[in-house]
Order: sequence, then C-alpha cells, then structure tokens
Amino acid sequence: MTNACRHAHVSPGRQIGARCALHEGALRVEVSDASSEWPKLTSASAEDESGRGMALVAELATSWDVRPRPYGIGKTVWFELSVKYG
Repeated sequence: MTNACRHAHVSPGRQIGARCALHEGALRVEVSDASSEWPKLTSASAEDESGRGMALVAELATSWDVRPRPYGIGKTVWFELSVKYG
C-alpha cells in the first residue's frame, strides 16, 4: 500500500484500493492503483531508508505477481501468504 501511495503518480480522484481474502489455506492481498508503472524489485543498501517493499513481498510470500486492471487503467499487485489453522 505504501508503494502505491508513494509511486502511483496518477490524476487526482483516482483511487488506490486494497482487498484481502482467505481461501484454501492462503491469505491473498491485492493492492490496485491507476498507474501504468509496474513495481520493480530493487536491492536497498543497509543505509537506505526505503526500497525494500517488493523485496519483502518476494521473500515472504508463497506467490505474487502483477496484472493489468480491467479496462486498461492501472494494475493490481497481489501476493499470497500461507495460513495455518489451529
């Protein structure tokens, strides 16, 4: 969500949305914005104060990807985390 707020430079009035869903042992989190710029995996140095968001997603998630939003406006970044019950 922070990446979408910081990097999705879009026209005023465009929204950023989030969706979470639990399904078959996985928590799926989706963040959508109206920017056509897709996220980039970067390597932050120990001194950098930011730049680790997508690297953390890639490391912690069981799967993740980016897809275009319907109607050609923006994208949705999603990831899944394994959920253990009990």
